[in-house]
Amino acid sequence: MQVMVETNDGLERKMRVTVPSDQVELRISEKIRQTAKDVRLKGFRPGKVPLREVKRRFGEGIRHEVSNDMIQSTYGEALLREEINPAGMPKIEGVRIEEGQDLEYTAIFEVFPEVTVSSFESIELEKLISEVDEPDIDKMIDTLREQRIDYQEAGRASQEKDKINLDFEGFVDNEGFEGGKAEGADVVLGSGSMVPGFEEGIVGLTVGEEKDLEITFPHDYQAENLAGKDAVFKIKINSVSQPNLPELNDDFFKMFDVEDGGYETFRDEVRKNMERELDAVITAKIKERVMNGLDETNEVVLPQALLNQEIDRLRQETLQQFGGEGASQIDPSLLPSEMFSERAAKRVKLGLLVNAIVEQNEVKPDDVRVKTMIDTLANSYEDPEQVKNFYFSNEQQLKQIESMVVEEQIVDLIMESAQVTEKKVSYEEGVRREPASIEKEPEANDGEVLGENEEPGGTIDDNEKA
Repeated sequence: MQVMVETNDGLERKMRVTVPSDQVELRISEKIRQTAKDVRLKGFRPGKVPLREVKRRFGEGIRHEVSNDMIQSTYGEALLREEINPAGMPKIEGVRIEEGQDLEYTAIFEVFPEVTVSSFESIELEKLISEVDEPDIDKMIDTLREQRIDYQEAGRASQEKDKINLDFEGFVDNEGFEGGKAEGADVVLGSGSMVPGFEEGIVGLTVGEEKDLEITFPHDYQAENLAGKDAVFKIKINSVSQPNLPELNDDFFKMFDVEDGGYETFRDEVRKNMERELDAVITAKIKERVMNGLDETNEVVLPQALLNQEIDRLRQETLQQFGGEGASQIDPSLLPSEMFSERAAKRVKLGLLVNAIVEQNEVKPDDVRVKTMIDTLANSYEDPEQVKNFYFSNEQQLKQIESMVVEEQIVDLIMESAQVTEKKVSYEEGVRREPASIEKEPEANDGEVLGENEEPGGTIDDNEKA
């Protein structure tokens, strides 16, 4: 086999492969003999079909099949011989598969770039320092109680925080509009769920009372046909219910799987889960800032093949996230690549940089950290041992954990040399997510800090979510 490699622009390579005709014809002959044993033809006994008849009927198809198989196998052999690491699948062209001639083809592909990682000392980042204080716990407990408010008939005029059931219909220039009518709608006064001025306009009304409420839609209202318009809502109050906060008693604590120990145990559980959530979010922020610093201080030539693969992956993720049940029926290619090109480029670039750091520093997953991460995940489930066995007996799942640990080790490695400044922040600022992230991280759940069956980054069973 002969191999010639040409360097085109950038990362593109053109590899011409020639396979001697005697090797090709030998493989074709073997395939013809095998076919003669298996084929069933009218007029011939099984296994007794003459080779010339098999060649006459199936020779051309066998030649194409054998040639395709040999292209696949010799392509890999040629890469190994030339010590080439391709990025993505090749484009095969210029194929010659004529009888008695050498098999020839050209493979066009991109290679991975040579990545030189700049000094970590050039990275500047801010590390947040935060802790859970007693007032933070008090506020969280208040939030948990508010999430489980029970409403009862008030028997009075409506006021702030009451839940109002009402009928309404809106008009602009004496004409109704889409979405402007409802019957039996519930509105909590002060929640800000309605157009500005609506909730304020029904404070002080009683059951059965009707009113024409005049409001003006905001100029940036999402429905352009209503933005900035004056409207009149005809409303009728059906019921006024006042909020009753649940008492801090054993029944309330049991909602969060605190069976014994009363208020002190409940409060301690709230604190521990708040600390765990705070630690998870701050760790995610540090990783995000480290990766941003790595991105900003390095330049890498990106293979278009990897960019295309990542764009396709992001298309699929988007459909899964927003497509609902019909996502599988949508062709991902209908989503324009421009929607994902910037994010894909950053992902690919960071992937190449991280891989380079792993290779250059011989980073391997720390077994102790792997076990600790699995223990942490398992402890949020009812049967921790079952979860631990699942991870350690499932090679794919274990590799995912090991990859996460390696990322943590790389973050630590970079921070040892980076210019890090510490900033003390409140708990609320500590658990607040960054405005943007190239990778989707689990969202912080305000007030949702207790419960079993927790997922990494989450803090409560879905059945408990308010």
